[in-house]
Order: sequence, then C-alpha cells, then structure tokens
Amino acid sequence: MGVRTAKLIGISCCQKSFGVFAMKNHAASDTYVRAVDQVVGAVPVLIPANGLHADVETLLDRLDGIILTGSRSNVAAAFYGGPPQPPDDAPEDPERDQVTLPLVRGAIGRGLPVLAICRGLQELNVALGGTLHQRLQDIPTRIDHSTPMQPFGAVRTGKAHHITVRSGGRLEQIIGRRSLAVNSLHNQGINRLAPGLLVEARAIDGTIEAITGTGGGYLLGVQWHPEYDFDHDEASLRIFQSFAHALNSANQWQ
Repeated sequence: MGVRTAKLIGISCCQKSFGVFAMKNHAASDTYVRAVDQVVGAVPVLIPANGLHADVETLLDRLDGIILTGSRSNVAAAFYGGPPQPPDDAPEDPERDQVTLPLVRGAIGRGLPVLAICRGLQELNVALGGTLHQRLQDIPTRIDHSTPMQPFGAVRTGKAHHITVRSGGRLEQIIGRRSLAVNSLHNQGINRLAPGLLVEARAIDGTIEAITGTGGGYLLGVQWHPEYDFDHDEASLRIFQSFAHALNSANQWQ
C-alpha cells in the first residue's frame, strides 16, 4: 500500500429531504466539491450530519482541512442560548450542529486549516462561544441580507451589497482589496463575536461579513458564497487558493 499524498478535505453536509417520499439525505452543494477538485486540488470527503453518532476524532485523524458549507438551515438556537425559533422561519439542523461545532474546535486545536462559508461562519462563531442574531431583516438598522426568492440563479446568487475590508488584515492580504461586492445571502448573522476571532470585513450596515482567528493557523470565515463564482471572480478564486496554500505550507498565511 502506497503512501497517501493527496490531501483530504472534509465538506460538511446538511440533512435534507429528497424525492417524492421526502427521504432523509446528507447533502452538500456540488459547488463546494468543484472548488476542492478544481482549485484546492484535493480529495473532497463529505461529512454526514449524523449528530451524536459522528466519530469526530476519527474524522480529524484522517482529514487535512475542513470546509464548513452554507445552507438554508439555521444554527439551532439552543447551541448559543438564543430564543426559540419561530415555526415559520428557516429550519434548524441540530444534527449538523452536533457534528460541526466539535469538529471546528477539534480542527483548530490540531492546527487544521478551516474555511467557513455563510452558515459555516455562524457555526464557527458559535463553536467558540459567540452568539447570533436569528433574523437580521427584523433589526431596523440592518439591510435585508436574506436570499431573494428568484427562480433565476444568476439573480438569486448575484452580488447583493458591498463590504469594507479591514486595512492590513488577512482578508486584504488574500484578495488585495479594501472594498468588495459580495453575494451575501443569509438570515442569521454574528451578534457577539467569540473570543479568539477577529473581524476582517463588515457590510454597509455594520454586519460582520468576514472573520479570522487570532492564532497562527489558517481560520477564515466569510458570510458570502465564493463557491458560486470562483470560476470567474478573482476574489472568490483567491479565497480557495489561500486555503489550498494553507494545506501545503508550514506557514499557512503566506
């Protein structure tokens, strides 16, 4: 048996119902798989949302990096002490949370590169002790960040607003810009930032749109969706390239 050379990247899944009988499935968007295939140059490994049955330590033993994916589902309020979610809101997926929250903490502890996207950014914040706003669109001082119910993909996932990037920060080092239009599509958002995290970018209404860890390892969370347009958007491509570099370099941020 030969020595393994290809890196293995864990991609978090959600529990979703598919088909005419609404059978439970574990799913992640093809966009994340393609980004790992085409840009990161690693082997994508889908991590099921199997709750307390997940063997997180074995996953961490095998994987070389983690991508926390976006999703329509919300991080369950019970994990950050929020009020009960309204019944007509986006669904929660507590079994995903039971996998991803300890997975994040374990990955950081082992120095594995972590790229957290949309819901993943929110999971990252909650995993380290932060809290969330459940519905940004209900806060008078915030713009509506939620996904437009448009059948046309180009409109639904298009650039929604601008963000301002922290001068001299790690995100600026990656994308080479202080201002960026992003396809930020979400209901939840960071309320209290967790210890050990640093704000890298904010939306025009002050909403936190990007975070990094204060430690030395690669830990990046973005509230938007670079996986949608990495094939034609330079900033999105650079985010995945930076993750790829972190997998293959002792100094993950250079």
